[in-house]
Amino acid sequence: MQRLVSLLVLLLAITALRPGPALADPADIEAASRGVVRVVIIGRDGEELFPISHGTGFAVGRERIVTNAHVVRQAIEDPRLTIGIVPADGDRAVYARLVSVSPRNDLALIEATEPLGLPPLTIAGNPATSGTVTSVGYPLNVDRAQGLSFSDMFRPQPPVTSTGFLSGRRPSRDFDTLLHTAPIAAGNSGGPLVDQCGRVIGVNSFGAESAGSDAEFFFAISTRELLPFLRANDVSPLLNSGECRSIEQLDAEQSARETAARDAEERIAQERSAAEAQRTADMRRTVTFEVMEERDNNLALAFLLLLIGGGALGVFTFAHMQKDYRLRAAAGAMAVVAVAGALIAWFTRPAFAEIDARVEESLRAAMESTDTGEITPIAGGADAGNYVCVLDTRRSRVVGDPAEDIPLGWSDDGCVNGRTQYGLSNGEWTRIFVPASEAAVSINSFDPVAGEFVMERYLLNRDAMSTARSARGAYRAPSCEAGADAARELGNSQAAIAAVLPDRPNERLVYSCTVAETG
Repeated sequence: MQRLVSLLVLLLAITALRPGPALADPADIEAASRGVVRVVIIGRDGEELFPISHGTGFAVGRERIVTNAHVVRQAIEDPRLTIGIVPADGDRAVYARLVSVSPRNDLALIEATEPLGLPPLTIAGNPATSGTVTSVGYPLNVDRAQGLSFSDMFRPQPPVTSTGFLSGRRPSRDFDTLLHTAPIAAGNSGGPLVDQCGRVIGVNSFGAESAGSDAEFFFAISTRELLPFLRANDVSPLLNSGECRSIEQLDAEQSARETAARDAEERIAQERSAAEAQRTADMRRTVTFEVMEERDNNLALAFLLLLIGGGALGVFTFAHMQKDYRLRAAAGAMAVVAVAGALIAWFTRPAFAEIDARVEESLRAAMESTDTGEITPIAGGADAGNYVCVLDTRRSRVVGDPAEDIPLGWSDDGCVNGRTQYGLSNGEWTRIFVPASEAAVSINSFDPVAGEFVMERYLLNRDAMSTARSARGAYRAPSCEAGADAARELGNSQAAIAAVLPDRPNERLVYSCTVAETG
């Protein structure tokens, strides 16, 4: 029965660990949307500015933006027109200049003339050929339905997202495209088509004409066209070729692993307990036989000595009647010794309670023989020193383009690489980073016992980043070697930032750390 239960638990754990279909994570789509902009072609009448047309673009660098060539065509053909960029999250629009245009595959690269600090979108290095996809952009029909005026186009607004399915690769006459059903309209041109992790798999370009009840399909320029275009213009985009998995899926897999490990430990403990019980039972049976044999021997000896004493007493009586005093003395002495020996044999026989005492003594002796007094080191345990931490893709959710391995110098007082002090709270070493130029908060933690370094990134909107920066400005991080009290104070101070973050990060990178080889 126990074997059957263990087998069922193992099967359930394997089923839970098997990758399931990933669902679109709204937080990832929202994070990607913050790097999407409205691209406006601007006309001028004296001092008055007015929009001529608009499309969509997305950041591939801090200030560089990809869009469609046909979105900026009017500005190229008419030097009186200018290009404007309206971010999704901000308080102003800025002008842009044209960097490069490729009419053949309908791609263009523009650059903001003022810093916007846009979060670059990650491009899928190994895009899926099927599954759920999302279009992000600024469809004109939505603007009209909302009654937005032309002047509203210059006001930052969140883009519109629409979800559909990827229908496969569909090369057109001039360039490689993806066919999908995530609705786009005029104004969506140049916007990203993203996967369930918010990674760009294409640039929306045009739709198929639909009449009546015909199904609607749309086309996006594939990354086979986009990546060479970017590299030709000295843009090194963020690339990610990993499997798209949600944080919930990772948590479920980790929970399944922990459950399986716990069940394995319980099974081993049960097996050890059963073996110990069997060993104790065998030992008790052996000791019982020994005690019973000793009792029987003592009883037999007492009976024998009583017989000898009785015989000696008879000789004593005969000698007394015959007035043989020497024989009488010898027989009397023998009788006394025999009776005394019988009494000793009787009272020195082991009691039944001796069984438990001997079993305990035997178990104690067995334990002492196996306990050498040496401490077994913990597998993967890390002390102060230099380490190489390698990304564990099986346990990580990768959205951006992280380093596959990183060096980490660790000191006993929580200093990393000799310059960054970590905070200590509830036995955990962490450091929360709130950059001034990036809309993301990172929580880095290191477990020196498990040899595990974890980076969790939260991609936040403008208001959330402002709140996090305010919380960060309320304390000053100590320098290395400031002492244990400073590390604990830092750990407590960082809790104010953690309290304003979402329940789950957008990205979780788990690194396994080993001692770096020297020499």
